[in-house]
Amino acid sequence: MIFDWETALMRIGIAVLIGAFIGAEREYHDKSAGLRTLTLICVGSCLFTLISLLLTNGTADRIASTIVTGIGFLGAGVIFKSEQGVNGLTTAATIWATAAIGMAIGNGLYIVASATALCVLVVLSLFVHLEPLIDAIHKERTYTIVSNYAPDILQKYEALLKSYGLNCARQRRAKKGKELHFRLKIKGGKAAHDRFIDAMLKDETVINFEF
Repeated sequence: MIFDWETALMRIGIAVLIGAFIGAEREYHDKSAGLRTLTLICVGSCLFTLISLLLTNGTADRIASTIVTGIGFLGAGVIFKSEQGVNGLTTAATIWATAAIGMAIGNGLYIVASATALCVLVVLSLFVHLEPLIDAIHKERTYTIVSNYAPDILQKYEALLKSYGLNCARQRRAKKGKELHFRLKIKGGKAAHDRFIDAMLKDETVINFEF
């Protein structure tokens, strides 16, 4: 495939524009990969694709595979695990999708790239409002509890969970002296979780409660 410099520069310009739109949305939400990062990812992927088309006379599969590999490492760099769970997965997925959009632009697939960019913006901007609705219906959490030992202490907490409409599964339990250490995986609505947390914080027999 042979094309002139005007075509190449136009594709780079489109990559800058679309990458900036996606990056602006991420920047607005103060994410680690924001305006500059995602614009550069889109432009870089587009340029690599253009170079591969020139070097391989229209077959960009070899360099395209290396772009995907490189973006995988870049995406992995924004994923981290904390006490609250795994963070950065959405940002990593956005990087991956933005690179794919840049590659599509580099190949001249303007309509496909624009439609995909629109889908990405819809998912990032609108789907975030659906997550609280889903959490209100169903949420899975793991609680670690340390309490004073009593023969029926587990049954007490399981009955409390059942009264709130929560389902639980025992993951780990151990008796250490006069204390009982145990972990529960609990499923249910957010409001029910909140009531259970409030009850545990007020329970004087609970020595330590991680939620």
